Amino acid sequence: MDLSRFLLNPQSRVCGVTLVLALAAAAPVRAQTTAQAHLAQGTQAFIHGDCATAEKELRAALPLPQAQGFLGICEKRLGEDGAQAHLEAGFAKVSDAKLRTEIGVELADIYYQRGDLDRTLPVVRTLVALNPENIDILFFAQDVYQDLADDTLNKLALLAPESPRMQQVVAEHLVNAGDLRGAAEHYREALAKDPYLPGAHFELAEAILESDPTSTAAQAEAEKELEQAVRIDGESARLECEMGRDAWLAGNLDGAQQHYDRARQLAPGDVEALMGLARLLIRRDKPAQALPLLQQVVDQDPLNEEAHYRYAMALKAAGRAGEAQQQIKMYETIRASRDKVVRVYEQMNRHVKPANADEPDSQRSDTTQP
Repeated sequence: MDLSRFLLNPQSRVCGVTLVLALAAAAPVRAQTTAQAHLAQGTQAFIHGDCATAEKELRAALPLPQAQGFLGICEKRLGEDGAQAHLEAGFAKVSDAKLRTEIGVELADIYYQRGDLDRTLPVVRTLVALNPENIDILFFAQDVYQDLADDTLNKLALLAPESPRMQQVVAEHLVNAGDLRGAAEHYREALAKDPYLPGAHFELAEAILESDPTSTAAQAEAEKELEQAVRIDGESARLECEMGRDAWLAGNLDGAQQHYDRARQLAPGDVEALMGLARLLIRRDKPAQALPLLQQVVDQDPLNEEAHYRYAMALKAAGRAGEAQQQIKMYETIRASRDKVVRVYEQMNRHVKPANADEPDSQRSDTTQP
């Protein structure tokens, strides 16, 4: 894939070049330095596709970071060796987002074409941060992340195909595909090879609980795995939240609250700990106490549809109908967007966890009225 030609169509390319011309032209003629004049002439030649002429002018403007970036682009077009160095210098120094994006796209393309994913990745991350809604850049980033994941998976498979970690990877892929029972078997195989494998006991407990949350046998087995996870991996908010969920499913609401309280002590801003406590308080008819917790969640995680829904219910119970309706509207918007994502993932034969799958008391309807 030629990233530069794929991502930057002529219209988007002109944006970056026009910016440089505007910057150069903005300086009064008398105050214009020789470097700025060469930069303006070089970018003018560049915008007309004359890289040979542009290169000469841009070399004369090299004290300027913009000139380094555009010179690197020209050198890349002409197949010259200095392209990478000039692109790297321009990408590091240019501050304008549009121009930096154009330079970064060309630099990422060089790295990617050479198969250098380690260098491609940080550039792509910067491009995504600069252009969080650019579909083409997001598409390329997804390709880079997938290539990197595939590369590391291939190395693992070659080095240790029968290892516990390989079994853990297989299990994780099965979880993503929605085969929780199959995943649990592979987690068990991994732990049979290495009972102290970090993370595996927790992941096995999750798979067991997700596969049959109402089964008392599954709840008991998950509890044992979580206890083992604490002994091996140490205490964490994530573990306490899962233990709280297991206790809730088993009907032990006091035990569940203890675990969620402990999770908040370990990580005060943990979203699942906050949600766990909020669910418990609502279950115990204490919606007013749940309000600040839910407010914190929607502030931290604005796309959390369950939080918006439960916040609306708690606001309604507190007599704040207007605010409740606002939260319902946000919930509906997020839910509609999520349904689109689910349909896309279904086309890819990938499993998406149901929106209410982590709500032990989930009896809510999808009514639009709070």
